[in-house]
Amino acid sequence: MGYYRSLLLFFVVLTLSACDPQTRGFRLPAGDVEAGRATFQALACADCHSVADIKRSESNETDLDIVLGGTVTRVRTYGELVTSIINPSHKIVRQNPAQKVDVDAKSLMRNYNDHMTVQQLVDLVTFLESEYELYLPPRGW
Repeated sequence: MGYYRSLLLFFVVLTLSACDPQTRGFRLPAGDVEAGRATFQALACADCHSVADIKRSESNETDLDIVLGGTVTRVRTYGELVTSIINPSHKIVRQNPAQKVDVDAKSLMRNYNDHMTVQQLVDLVTFLESEYELYLPPRGW
């Protein structure tokens, strides 16, 4: 009888933990928002992106101004932000805006995988996460 109670308790805990959006999915260690802001600037992300009070660089050769952060109606998950940085072609190819892809339909974003430490990635994602605000429309909207 004790075995079945333990098994039932295990499934209840597993089910409840699956309901918490903070415990689901991919997660790296905690990062530092200010270090992420510094990484955003050090890696010249502002050449093509603006976020919060960091505006796009005027010295950039492209016309891209991809705004990050702001009010959204869907949570940008930690995993989505990590994927967007380490594999920027993952979603952009499906959306296919011509001004954001090259002739091979790959993202114009530079590949930072060989130039960024894991800690910089963690801090950068923490910074970007902090810049999104979830807006839930009223029911029946």
